[in-house]
Amino acid sequence: MRKLYDEMPNGYQESIQKGLSAVRYFSRNMSFGAGSNEERIARLKKEIDAADAIVIGAGAGLSTSAGMTYSGERFERYFFDFAGKYGIRDMYSGGFYPFPDEETRWAWWARNIYFNRYNDAPKPVYQELLSLVKDKDYFVVTTNVDHQFQRAGFNKKRLFYTQGDYGLFQSVKSSMQKTYDNEEWVMKAMEAQGFIRDEDGLFQVPESDELKMKIPTALIPKCPDDGSDVTMNLRVDDSFVEDEGWHRASAAYADFLLKTESLHVLYLELGVGANTPVIVKYPFWQMTLANEKSVYACINYGEAFCPGKIANRSICIDGDIGDVFAKIK
Repeated sequence: MRKLYDEMPNGYQESIQKGLSAVRYFSRNMSFGAGSNEERIARLKKEIDAADAIVIGAGAGLSTSAGMTYSGERFERYFFDFAGKYGIRDMYSGGFYPFPDEETRWAWWARNIYFNRYNDAPKPVYQELLSLVKDKDYFVVTTNVDHQFQRAGFNKKRLFYTQGDYGLFQSVKSSMQKTYDNEEWVMKAMEAQGFIRDEDGLFQVPESDELKMKIPTALIPKCPDDGSDVTMNLRVDDSFVEDEGWHRASAAYADFLLKTESLHVLYLELGVGANTPVIVKYPFWQMTLANEKSVYACINYGEAFCPGKIANRSICIDGDIGDVFAKIK
């Protein structure tokens, strides 16, 4: 996380530092908003229509609302064999499991990547969000790594994925500051495990429920430049590779914040929890505090609140994001 902060443009670093100060200052004076949820939703619709610009900050709760759940029925459908043999109970924790060999570990990751990166979300929540903002001047900053914004049709030049992308590998060598597309490998690894394509070309579990939990040794992914080992391009420690695309997106986000800082801006926070508040939540609070023309809106199930100092320019909606979008439409 420190490396992410150090690599950010100075303007965004400053907004984060001010945001942290604001949180410390306002931590004892939080607000959950005024009025009924219906009234808040109506106000949010008006703000979306009226805003000069919209900055969307998205966390895991947005993908959860879209059906990209990491446990329950979806996990049991695609990882039943891993659950039975290794006692794994969800896709997230499985990523840290000490598998006995690389063939098994990469079989796990092939499934995880495929179903969370190369499939559309089960529910059209991302498409509904796009329909609300497509005619506005918008930008998205997200900690999600599932690529669902682009799959839904968002302009990739208006997206900043801060924490990586399930669709990319990186070399384990710290000197190799590059990323590599993994789609071709994922498709081969899914076939090697026995998944069957349906009439739409999507991989499904065969009717026999017989799958392999290993891929062939020859299929273990390697760096195309020097044949060294690779790992996921996900921010789990300081080895995370911020490639050219990451830096372009970071700069584009900083430019957008700068050009809109004095306009009527809607800072729209969606499903952001407490894991990485320094990326979205704290800066959004501070930027709202600094710009009297701006409005902060938060949609989050059970975690919708704001500092009291900006309560009169905030819309806190406790509920499912998809349900709220449906009511706005």
